[in-house]
Amino acid sequence: QVQLVESGGGLVRAGTSLELSCTASGPVFDSYTMGWFRQAPGQDREFVASIARDVDTTDYAESAKGRFSISRDSAKSTVWLRMNNLTPGDTAVYFCAARISIFARTFTLQTEYDYWGQGTQVTVSS
Repeated sequence: QVQLVESGGGLVRAGTSLELSCTASGPVFDSYTMGWFRQAPGQDREFVASIARDVDTTDYAESAKGRFSISRDSAKSTVWLRMNNLTPGDTAVYFCAARISIFARTFTLQTEYDYWGQGTQVTVSS
């Protein structure tokens, strides 16, 4: 059983940056593909970014490409989401997710992930 704890959310101004972190406890972190999703009020949860167990393989939603960066550190069992040039449209609860993956690949669907954090609120003011 994996437990995921997100942190780093908050209220920021448009155009600024924020870095979210997610620390995992439980079995070997290296075995997991990690992902970030977000859910805005009244909206469905959507994919933001994913990073494979090999560290180098990443995937981003179109809305995140060029502005967001996902990274991980096995020694810390932590995955980060660096978000630059934030806009009010990025306001949402951000969730960390994990799933075991034998292969180094990313996943973009909620249903492909087995473990979820409680979420951290990101609010971007204009």
